[in-house]
Amino acid sequence: MAEAPAGAHPAAAANGDAPYAVELRGITKRFPGVVANRDIELRVRRGEVHAIVGENGAGKSTLMKTLYGMHRPDEGTILLDGRETTLRSPADAIAAGIGMVHQHFMLADYFTVLESIVLGSEPTSGGRLDRAEARRRIREIFSRYALNLDPDVLVEDLGVGDRQRVEIAKVLYRGATTLILDEPTAVLVPQEVDELFGNLAELKREGLTVIFISHKLDEVRKVADSITVIRRGTTVGSADPRTTTARQLAEMMVGSELPSPQTRTSTVRETPVLELRGVTVASLTGRPAVDGATLTVREGEVVGIAGVEGNGQAELVDAIMGLRPLAGGTISLGGDDISAWSTRSRREAGVGFIPEDRHRQGMLLDAPLWENRILGHQTRPPAVKGVFIDRSGARTDTERIMREYDVRAPGVDALAVALSGGNQQKLIVGREMSSGPRLLIAAHPTRGVDVGAQAAIWELLKDARAEGMGILLISADLDELIGLSDTLQVMLRGRLVAELDPASLTPEELGGHMTGAHDGSGSAA
Repeated sequence: MAEAPAGAHPAAAANGDAPYAVELRGITKRFPGVVANRDIELRVRRGEVHAIVGENGAGKSTLMKTLYGMHRPDEGTILLDGRETTLRSPADAIAAGIGMVHQHFMLADYFTVLESIVLGSEPTSGGRLDRAEARRRIREIFSRYALNLDPDVLVEDLGVGDRQRVEIAKVLYRGATTLILDEPTAVLVPQEVDELFGNLAELKREGLTVIFISHKLDEVRKVADSITVIRRGTTVGSADPRTTTARQLAEMMVGSELPSPQTRTSTVRETPVLELRGVTVASLTGRPAVDGATLTVREGEVVGIAGVEGNGQAELVDAIMGLRPLAGGTISLGGDDISAWSTRSRREAGVGFIPEDRHRQGMLLDAPLWENRILGHQTRPPAVKGVFIDRSGARTDTERIMREYDVRAPGVDALAVALSGGNQQKLIVGREMSSGPRLLIAAHPTRGVDVGAQAAIWELLKDARAEGMGILLISADLDELIGLSDTLQVMLRGRLVAELDPASLTPEELGGHMTGAHDGSGSAA
């Protein structure tokens, strides 16, 4: 890490006498049996985008939660603009000008977008919420930062991408001068990423500071002014994005080269596993959320679905899993019409499911790992013996999954909430693969995981494909879609509008199809 020049104020930035916007000195944070952060050093200049990279479980989130007042450090000092500061709560951090957009959002489903943004900072008139003033300020933020949200929509009706935009708007509404963004591009297509980076450049011009946490190393190199690398809870170095390659950053993070999803050896067989014919799913607005979707997934084939968040992908997945009723069309599994089957029946017939939001759909966070192992599979061995739950069998199989899928945790009784995002995801992938499905619905299978976990999941999907599993892949990572898919479908406004060959496709071309730019249909918003 670069040191301040001799004779300068101890908290001064290296390029002048101005203090660092954020300086962390010797931060250590311990939990029972775990040292999450050890002697962390971090210096962030005012008006820069500073990236923090590291594996899942490296301690990035713990460090940022400490900076946001959610944890108290056991050792070390926090300085904001050169002043030593004690942050006892997020309220203290917000008052100090720090805002955080978490990777897993903290929103109330039954609030509107407007209510979610102003919650805790409501403008009032006569002791009541001044909705007109709130709407004016929110629309100004939406317009200025191109967030493209309807303030009157319920949060429960929003996709993951729009939920993230609500969180960003909430931070800006509170007047943060230092923004912590945790995986902010995870759900964006390339064009939207460019727009976000333009917004960050505007924030910089206005003197705001951004701490940018990401696993997408090429994006980090593009947007960041400086980079700090954390490994196993401690700072291992800093990097200049202008002179450091993504490969070098990966080696600093995990000691290995960048993985690639690329697979071009065809394993596609003739036998259909999943067939959708004219599948239509209704929405609350009256316009179909899914409108006449027709596709086939064969044995040994990965069919990718690309689309901007909110164009019907989530509803299509729900329909296939039996979580939403069909308004029209049929769904067949191995030649059997399963359109009216329950979710449990579909699971027992061989459908595996990696959900897009592991916290809301894939795990019981306050339950131990062995209980999460049997979630969704509690009617079959090793979860049951006769009509009773087989705790011993479930625990033993959870230990196997932890070994084979490199799930790092103290043991099968550890609570799921204590695991890093990557380890949570590997447990879910291991659970679903272990059931031996003939069809796997993989919705954003590597969202929010580091390059090491991403590589492991890619290899598991490739191996399953080679063994004849049919995979329907929904992802916001366009390199992942292009690299893993045998066939690509584009979903726009609820319809499958294009079938593309990933072997001759660039991410930019795919992004154009996703937004309607290639067919003249305009924005997907």
